Order: sequence, then C-alpha cells, then structure tokens
Amino acid sequence: MFYVGCHMSKTGGYSGTAKRILEMGGNTYQVFTRNPRGSGGAAADPADLKELNLVVRENGMHPPLAHAPYIYNPCAADEHIREYTADTMRQELMMLEGIDGALYNFHPGNHVGQGADEGIRLIAGMLNSILWEGMKTTVLLETMAGKGTEIGRTFEELARIIDLVEPGLRDRMGVCLDTCHVHDGGYPISDDPAATLAEFDRVVGLDRLKAIHLNDSKNPVGAHKDRHEKLGDGYIRKEAFEYLVNCDELEGVPFYLETPNDEAGYEREIAYLRSLRKKD
Repeated sequence: MFYVGCHMSKTGGYSGTAKRILEMGGNTYQVFTRNPRGSGGAAADPADLKELNLVVRENGMHPPLAHAPYIYNPCAADEHIREYTADTMRQELMMLEGIDGALYNFHPGNHVGQGADEGIRLIAGMLNSILWEGMKTTVLLETMAGKGTEIGRTFEELARIIDLVEPGLRDRMGVCLDTCHVHDGGYPISDDPAATLAEFDRVVGLDRLKAIHLNDSKNPVGAHKDRHEKLGDGYIRKEAFEYLVNCDELEGVPFYLETPNDEAGYEREIAYLRSLRKKD
C-alpha cells in the first residue's frame, strides 16, 4: 500500500484534516501537536478523535503523524527545559492514545555543548520516563541534518538512543527518515538511495523505519543546513524519489511532504509522487 500526504494545519480538527487530505489526493497527513514554536495548544476533542478513527478506517488511510514542536529539547543543559519537554510530551502521548495507530515524531534535540554522549543519555532517560508499557502510539526519532549540536545526524546516534530505551518500552520506538536532513547530513540518498537504506538497515534496522519525510534540499550533500525545497527544485535527484516510493522494503511506510508549499502545491506534489509509482 502506498500512503502519501503532507504537513497540514488542523483545520476542522483531526477528522476535518483527514477529510481535507483525501480531497487533495492523499491518504495520510502530518500535523503539529501544538504551536511549533510556542507552548500554546488546545486539548483534543475525544469526539473528534473518534470521528478521525472512523474516517481512517472507512477510507483505508494510514493514521496521522503528530509532530512535536521545535522548542522541545530533551537533552538541554537547562533542567527546566528538559522537565517541560518531558511533561508536555507525555501529555501529548496520552492524548494520542485516542487515535488508533498514531505516530509521534520529535527532533532528538541539541546537546548545547554537553557532548553527544551526554545528549544521547538524556534523551533516552526522558523516553524511559514518559513511555509506558501497553501504549498504542509509536514514538519516532527524526534523522537530523547536523546543524550546530544537533543529536541524530548519524544513524549510529539514533541507534544508541533506542538501545538505551528499556526493553519493555523499546517496541514503541521507531525512526522518521527525512530525505533533506539525511542528504544535508552527508548520506548519498540522492545518488545512491539503495546504499543509504542499506546503511540504515545495518545500523538501526529497517523494521524501525516507520515514516519518511520526503523533501528536496536547497543545499548540496553534507551542508548540515536543513533547508527544505520543493521536489525537483533542489539537489536531490528525481531518481532518488522514484526509487523510494517504489522500494519493496518501504512498502506500507507512509510518506509526508514538508516542502515549502501551500495546499495547491502539496496537491500537485502528491499527484507527482503517485505518477512515479510503478506498482499501482
């Protein structure tokens, strides 16, 4: 099954957003849990989540991907920031239990001079404190471009975090691979996407790959800048996107566009990705 969608605003709640993405030709979507650069956020309506589950089932959709705000930093040097991040993320995870099969994605954070080892330890420690056995939501670490002191530029860093999560909680952990971030991080996903996926499989395991952010990049490989571009207008080749949407190992993994577009632009890119599919 080929699931493709884009980042959306929650117009009409979670269920209204699902209906809108269907009109745009998609069958999944991503939303921020709250203001991506602030702390405000309204509580989800249980009736809306129940309606969302119905829309997803009736239309053969993939459940949505909820993206945590950028301001969260589970490996900050400031203990208050770490506590706020943990408390708020747990609240969001509890809310997402109302969505059948939801995904929750977050940026691992910035170690701000403490060193990668300490950052990894703090991230895993937070996860051990906010996850619980029996939860339905899958929590995803996002691959990062390597700006500044970001954790998650390498597959090895993500694997180390997952390995430090307690065994009883580890089955709720996965990875969201961002093509722009991986490209800017130095992996050859543009010229050799098969080799990049093979390296991911070797280090993390493809069974952990639960979502893909499908973005072009404004920068050449290894730039460590993280600037998304519309598909076909950046440095990642068309052939790479074509390979990914047709890759047998990625069948059923949802793809999410985060390119600099409005809804009309996203609708065009969704149609474009469907045109690259050779299986359906």
